[in-house]
Amino acid sequence: MNKKRVVITGMGVVAPNATGLAQFEHAIKAGKSGIEFHQELKDLKFSCQIGGVPEVSQELLDKNFTALEQRGLLATGLIYGGIAGQEAWKDAKLEIKDELDTDTGIIFGTGVLGVEKLREAFNKIDDKQVRRLGSTSVLQTMASGISAFLGGKLGCGNQVTSNSSACSTGTEALLMGFERIQYGKAKRMLVGSCSDSGPYVWGGFDALRILPHQYNDAPELASQPMSVTAAGFVPSSGAGALVLESLESALERDATIYAEVLGGHINSGGQREKGSMTAPNSTAVKSCISEALEEAGVKSKEIDLINGHLTATAMDATEIENWSQALGLSGKNFPYINSLKSHVGHALAAAGSIELISSVLELKGGFIFPNINCEHIHPEILKLVDEDKIPSSLIEKKVNILAKASFGFGDVNACVIIKSYNDE
Repeated sequence: MNKKRVVITGMGVVAPNATGLAQFEHAIKAGKSGIEFHQELKDLKFSCQIGGVPEVSQELLDKNFTALEQRGLLATGLIYGGIAGQEAWKDAKLEIKDELDTDTGIIFGTGVLGVEKLREAFNKIDDKQVRRLGSTSVLQTMASGISAFLGGKLGCGNQVTSNSSACSTGTEALLMGFERIQYGKAKRMLVGSCSDSGPYVWGGFDALRILPHQYNDAPELASQPMSVTAAGFVPSSGAGALVLESLESALERDATIYAEVLGGHINSGGQREKGSMTAPNSTAVKSCISEALEEAGVKSKEIDLINGHLTATAMDATEIENWSQALGLSGKNFPYINSLKSHVGHALAAAGSIELISSVLELKGGFIFPNINCEHIHPEILKLVDEDKIPSSLIEKKVNILAKASFGFGDVNACVIIKSYNDE
């Protein structure tokens, strides 16, 4: 069976530093931080009182949700994902028809959805007011609520589902959709992920004391991937969505093609060999990268840029070591590498999809966005990577092949190889 080529024809993003593709591209080029102080977290006695929360205007809500849908709408992840998904659809110039579209499906993941709505539900049930929960309470609190919502909005009749693999959710969703198109089971797939914002999502991480509480007075400086002074990841939220399409279908529609997905790999470290819920099994990480290259038919030396997972924790140096060993490259031969988390923090289940969009924009636009808060690179990283390959300012440069990886809570991994599209 001849595998179909798969391209990206639409994108939508709701991120802490910008909402909308054009605004997001401008923000990442400028190194704009989306991390802010939140009085609510201080009032709740959080140690870390900063985070990344996207701004969503009433105009955007009205554009993407009916008045009924907005009534009692508390699930921030559903809001972010609903906007990003519909914006990606419009960006791909796809129509919404009355007929069922059996050629198009959705894989749109999340970690937890509707925590605020669940809290409201618990309180109303305890107060014997169950009938006041509202018509959208089930949609907002079920794990597959985001894919169900988008499926109904867009009339998708192929596979419509939600995946959930912690920080690797978005990258995993892309690879799942890619395979479905590659093997001819769908012409198009809307893929992505979203994450709720706020104290009921971030509280557990604050309790673990793994967040950078030292930066409550300087939130934009808090997220420091690859830095010797990194003090922990900054929690954030948002959503990213991408329309994947067979090359044949995209050419038939004369669609704009952002980039081509060459292949990738998903695996788990099984929490063995020093792997745990929070630490990666390096053997599995390296295998994931190597298998992704093999499945994409790409050699290590062809990788121009890595968009890393790189969370601003003690594991950043380990991640770089894993990349170096998996690729067999170091020093000046190591690819350029950046981390969007320096701009927007760690968006949890939404991280992979938002970071994928930043990667595709780099491929399409011919640039490498800067790492911010990385003036003092960790010495263990500098043993493996030439300092020039960790840019602290924007580089205008043609990027041909990019590797994007996400390594998630529970020792799960996903790596995808994306290429600048040409019509050869």
